[in-house]
Amino acid sequence: MWKFVRKKCLYGKYYENFFYFSSAIYECLNDAHLKHKKELDFLLTLRFQKFNKSQIMNV
Repeated sequence: MWKFVRKKCLYGKYYENFFYFSSAIYECLNDAHLKHKKELDFLLTLRFQKFNKSQIMNV
């Protein structure tokens, strides 16, 4: 999610102080489900690799 916020909201912008910086992040996250729905649906899927009968080897 941090990579998404940096790319969409913070990239190439300068904020004078921490308040403006944190406000930009808050607004980005607050509006993300409206403005960037397709990208978020792709990024936040439950794609996990399953292992059947996995073995644990002791050393």
